[in-house]
Amino acid sequence: MNSRIFLSASVPRVGRGNFHESADPFLIQFAVRELLTVVLGRRQIVWGGHPAITPMIWAVCADLGLEYAKAVALFQSRFFSAEFPEENDNFTNLTVVDAVDGDRDKSLARMRREMLSGPFHAAVFIGGMEGVIDEYDLFTSLHPGAVVLPLFAPGGAARDLAIHLGVADDRLDFTRLFSDALGIGMQEDRNQI
Repeated sequence: MNSRIFLSASVPRVGRGNFHESADPFLIQFAVRELLTVVLGRRQIVWGGHPAITPMIWAVCADLGLEYAKAVALFQSRFFSAEFPEENDNFTNLTVVDAVDGDRDKSLARMRREMLSGPFHAAVFIGGMEGVIDEYDLFTSLHPGAVVLPLFAPGGAARDLAIHLGVADDRLDFTRLFSDALGIGMQEDRNQI
């Protein structure tokens, strides 16, 4: 069984499109935490480090007493090395992908391609900005048979994606949503991976 789940999430910033207008930062953080509570230790979470998300993942791993190297796989582009959150130091399985000619977009594209290589069971999209759309496009081209779950209720780019895909469900019972959509029983052992 393939047990990798890609997480694309961030809290939208003012000045980066209009994604912040529909975003609810509390619901974004709540949804990410609920996803982690359902998934961690049962499937591996793969994500590209984001200053608002990485500390949350570290905290939930610590709360659950999980071995980071098995529970998660963190990717970062060296382009952003000056902005790496200090929590990166806690992840022994951090993959830092070299920047491309000092170019932000090319550096992100390289990191995303490396991060999304290999098999995946699913991808979950929460909040976010244009990067969520870019990661959705790349993910679905590389993994056409995988489960794709964009969350509508927290807003941001994932909301736009949910509307585009016709799955604009405003459910807030994220635990049940993740359990059902990802096929993860809440009674599953956390040391499965």
